[in-house]
Amino acid sequence: MSALSAVPAENMRTLWFDESDQKVCFIDQTHLPHQLIIRTLDSLSDAVSAIVDMQVRGAPLIGITAAFGLWRALQQDPEDLESSSKTLLATRPTAINLHWALSRMVNGLRDVPAAQRAPRALVLARALLAEDAAACGAIGDHGYRILQDLLAAKRQRDGDQAVLNILTHCNAGWLATGGWGTALAPIYKAHLAGLPVHVWVDETRPRNQGASLTTWELARSGVPHTLIVDNAGGHLMQHAQVDVCLVGSDRTTAQGDVCNKIGTYLKALAAFDNQVPFYVALPSSTIDFECVDGVREIPIEERSADEVRQVQGALAGESQSGQVSVQKVAITPASTAVSNYGFDVTPARLVSGLITELGVFDASRAGLMSIREQLDIESGVAESA
Repeated sequence: MSALSAVPAENMRTLWFDESDQKVCFIDQTHLPHQLIIRTLDSLSDAVSAIVDMQVRGAPLIGITAAFGLWRALQQDPEDLESSSKTLLATRPTAINLHWALSRMVNGLRDVPAAQRAPRALVLARALLAEDAAACGAIGDHGYRILQDLLAAKRQRDGDQAVLNILTHCNAGWLATGGWGTALAPIYKAHLAGLPVHVWVDETRPRNQGASLTTWELARSGVPHTLIVDNAGGHLMQHAQVDVCLVGSDRTTAQGDVCNKIGTYLKALAAFDNQVPFYVALPSSTIDFECVDGVREIPIEERSADEVRQVQGALAGESQSGQVSVQKVAITPASTAVSNYGFDVTPARLVSGLITELGVFDASRAGLMSIREQLDIESGVAESA
């Protein structure tokens, strides 16, 4: 797989199960965009390290990785279900998909005889991966229709040559999920359908997931995009250069509050002030129906100070030469005190709608109740089948 080749988003996976040698493979995202390195998930400790060190990241992918990590743990000790699950659950506190995926796994394995647990765990983990890919594809379909309507309205104002400008934050594409992505899925679907779209990509400090990952993804699929510094979004909105904001979520509450990568809240405020629609794309597995007030109740991960004190990249010119070495350099005095919150919470009042695999819903108690009712119906149908 070449880092420079153009590959359609619908064909891309960041984690997959290799049937030939029964291994879980994944892209090490800490080396992108300069190096494309494929690793394997061979043990519980591999899964823990991959999540903690952000070799894999994005709420859906974290949950999927944990599921496969539990499979590996049970291969070593089929009696270690509860302990291994707790170890994985402690890796990152904010993304609710981690809890959701592990709960699915544990509930599906607790009554399985020890000798059959590992094979059953693999079946469940692969099902989670497939379900997430399907959910993200459906998110793309529902979100595409929103983009289609926004473009039609813009063409009525500005003519048939109008291009839809979309601002996104962090990385919510196929690198962060089982396939397609969340916030990027509608963009990919629109691009494949021939809609003229252009994406403003926030760099997303301090780890620069937008600069390193989203630009890499979009370039591979040929989606027009421009990288911007994190604080440029408000300026662009003031000058009518953003038609819609589209972001992902790490946890969404029962009243529609959205926890996402730090800086999302500021984009939502700017969007609200400039009458720019602000949509959140997420699978239903990202909803925490037990949590109501996101600001008060969601645990916000605090990460290493070095993520702020240092920046990672390749030396200028190396990308063209092909001899790339990823390095970190210090950008502050070593003694600088650092606060590094990984996420913030956008109140529901600032969210135009929640784009899920089930459809588009209001970011409100009523909207979340509708999602829950639909999930209950689907669950009942599945149990009766």
